[in-house]
Amino acid sequence: MTDLDVPRIAASFTPARSEQPRRLLQTLLRGEQPYMLYIAFAILLVVFSLASPWFLSVDNFLNIGRQTTLVSIVAVGMTFVIIARQIDLSVASTLALSGMAAALAMAHIGNHWIVGALAGLGTGALVGLVNGILTTQLAIPSFLVTLGSLSMARGLAMMVTNTKPVIITNETYFLIFGEGSFLGMPAPIAWTLGAIIVGILLLHFNVFGRRIYAAGGNPTAALYSGIHIKRVATLAFVLTGTLAGLAALVLSARSHAARPDVVQGMELDVIASVILGGCSLFGGRGFILGTLLGSLIIGTLNNGLVLLGVSSPLQLVIKGAIIVAAVAFTKR
Repeated sequence: MTDLDVPRIAASFTPARSEQPRRLLQTLLRGEQPYMLYIAFAILLVVFSLASPWFLSVDNFLNIGRQTTLVSIVAVGMTFVIIARQIDLSVASTLALSGMAAALAMAHIGNHWIVGALAGLGTGALVGLVNGILTTQLAIPSFLVTLGSLSMARGLAMMVTNTKPVIITNETYFLIFGEGSFLGMPAPIAWTLGAIIVGILLLHFNVFGRRIYAAGGNPTAALYSGIHIKRVATLAFVLTGTLAGLAALVLSARSHAARPDVVQGMELDVIASVILGGCSLFGGRGFILGTLLGSLIIGTLNNGLVLLGVSSPLQLVIKGAIIVAAVAFTKR
């Protein structure tokens, strides 16, 4: 069996290319993604709209979009990892390290936005590659590998500047990744949309996506079909690390600086978004638009509870309870 046979064989795991748009629409409406998720989101919108006069406004929705940017971008990559029956706990630390790499590159190599972008994206991809190689080649569970890289990446981010932030001064960098706009959309939201579009194309309209589904859904059958499962899983980690690097560029451009202690615990929101969106932790199931909806649910919860003046500790309790309830309903 050769790799040339893979597209034909892997197609048995997913619909043919001509049927993919129809199947994707079916999934959105009534397929694997439970309709209760959409109802839950609608209920949240109604409740917060009635509870706060400021919730239903264009500015507030743009604010929700900005607040969910980092989680949404990284969650696109996490969708691939979880569908492939893996997990990545290091995404928040990868983001912090990538942001420091971008800022330091512009400070010491050349104060040009391209230098910073390449350094940030490259660092994220490198961390993802290390995670993938250790997981697949050494047969160490990805939970343990990424738990270790979570600590190491955060430690490196703190070591390189002795826990001090690195100021960024490049105005073009700010405009492209943080403060500018594309087609009337704020730059962070535009980058989120770009990541989502790329994720949809790769997962639902590309042979790589079919291999991801096959590797996560039935690894034994995929292996006998000629699919290189280790390579597929490694590429999923690299994609996730690269998107964590992109999120780092957005965050550092908004903040005009890179800090080693940012977004601690963000990996939990990322994983929750993916699971809320219909992905199975056992692999083989999930789609990008579901992940986006999961991210929006979490972002809407955070925003609405702040508008209602709920204290931070109570916010955590309410958010956790609603996430558990939503997952319970969507799995029925």
